[in-house]
Amino acid sequence: MSDAGAAWRAPSRVTWPVRAGLLGVLVAVVLLAVASVWALLTGPALAAVVGPFVAAAVAVAAARAAGPGVDGLARRLVPRPATTPYAVLADTAARVREGSLADALPGLARVLGEGTAAETAGVWLAVGDDLVAEAVFPPGEGAGERVPSLAALLARPGIDHAVPVLAGERLRAVLTVGKAGRPVTAADRRLVRDVAGGAHLLLQGVARGAELAARVRRVDELATETAASRRRLEVAREVERRRLATELRGATTERLAAFRLAVTDAGEALEDAEDDPEGAADMARHHVEEARDRLSELIDRFRVIARGVHPAVLREQGPRAALEEVAADLPRRVHLSGRLSDRLPWEIESGLYYAAASAISLLAAHAGRRPLEAHLDRHGDVVEVRVEDGDPEGDAAWLRDALADDLDRLAALGGGLDVVDRGGLLELRAWLPDRLRPVVLDPGGAP
Repeated sequence: MSDAGAAWRAPSRVTWPVRAGLLGVLVAVVLLAVASVWALLTGPALAAVVGPFVAAAVAVAAARAAGPGVDGLARRLVPRPATTPYAVLADTAARVREGSLADALPGLARVLGEGTAAETAGVWLAVGDDLVAEAVFPPGEGAGERVPSLAALLARPGIDHAVPVLAGERLRAVLTVGKAGRPVTAADRRLVRDVAGGAHLLLQGVARGAELAARVRRVDELATETAASRRRLEVAREVERRRLATELRGATTERLAAFRLAVTDAGEALEDAEDDPEGAADMARHHVEEARDRLSELIDRFRVIARGVHPAVLREQGPRAALEEVAADLPRRVHLSGRLSDRLPWEIESGLYYAAASAISLLAAHAGRRPLEAHLDRHGDVVEVRVEDGDPEGDAAWLRDALADDLDRLAALGGGLDVVDRGGLLELRAWLPDRLRPVVLDPGGAP
C-alpha cells in the first residue's frame, strides 16, 4: 500500500476520539450481552466466576472484527477538515524533504481528492505531446495512463474539472477532479486553482524531469537503433562483396583459362616454325586471333560487371531505364511496365534495381514461351517491383534461395522479398520504403 493509500485508510488524530468512543460502546454492549446469556445458561454462581473472562474474550474478538467498520463510521461522523493551499504546500514541502519531487505528487492528488470530496483526482504531466497520469487518487486507479492532448483529457469520462499549469505558453501539467455526478462547487474550483497556483513551481520541475527522462530514454532508443543500422549496413556490404566476388569468379575463371590456352598454343606454334615456317605462322596467327576474341569477351564481361556495380543509366535515368538495359541482353523477352513518378534516394533505387535485375536475369536465362512481366509501382510510402513468370523452370523455393543475397540487401534497407508459386505462375514482389528512416529524430516529438 502506498503512503497516500495508508494516509487515507488509517484513523487520523481528528477521528481517533470518536473511534475510541464507538469501540467503548461496542465492548460494553458485548460484555453485557455475553454476561447475561452466560448467566442464563450456567446459573448465577458459575457466571460470577467464569462469565467475566468469557465476556472479555468475546468483546475483544468483536472489537477486532468491527474495527474497519468503526473506522468508516468515525470518518463519516467527523466533519472533513478544510484543506487550504497552505496545508497543501506544507504537505508538499514535507514530501520533497523526504524524497524526490515525484514523491510529492501522490500527496498532491490525495489533497485534491479529499479537499473537494471527489471520487477521483489526478496530477497529469506533459511529456512530449502526451499527458501522463503521474499521480492519482485513490492510489493505483489509472496511474500511468496517457492521453494525446488536453482536449482528449477533458473529454474523458470521470473528469469534471481540470486546471492546466503553464510555463509561459507551454502546458506543463493538469490537475483534475471527478465527482461522479455531483456538482463541482465554487469552493472546489477555488481550491484546485489555488493548489495549482501554489504548487506550480513543483509541477513545472517534475514535468521537466519527466520530459528529460523521456529524452534520455529516447537517446537510449536512438543508440540501439544506430547500432542496429550499423549492423544492417555491415550485412549489406557483406552481401555486395559476396555478389561481386561471385560475378568476378564467374567472369574470369573460364575466360582467363581460354585466353591463357590460346596464348600458349600460339607460343607452341611459333616454336615449330623451323620445320614449317608458313604453317607455324598461320597456326600462331589463328591462336592469336582466338586469344584476342577471348580477351574481348573478358573485357565485355568486365564492362557488364562494372555496369552492374555502378550502372550509369540507373544514376542518370532511374530504375526503369536501367532494367530495360538489362532486359535487352537476355535471351527471353521481358515486358516492363509502370515507373516511379519521382526520383528516390540512391540506396532505394539501387536496392530495388539489383533485386529486380537479379530476378529477371535468373528467370529469363532460358528462352521461355511467354515473356516475363515486370511492373514498377509505388503505394503510399512503399516502392515495389513485381515480376511474374508464366513459364517457369524452377519453383518458389529455388528462386528464393537464388535471391538470398538480394533478400539480405533489401532487409538491410528496411524492405523485403516475397515469392509465391501459384501453380504454373511464379510471382515475385520486392519492396522498399520510399526513403531511409532517419536515425536521429526530434526527441520532443513522437518516436
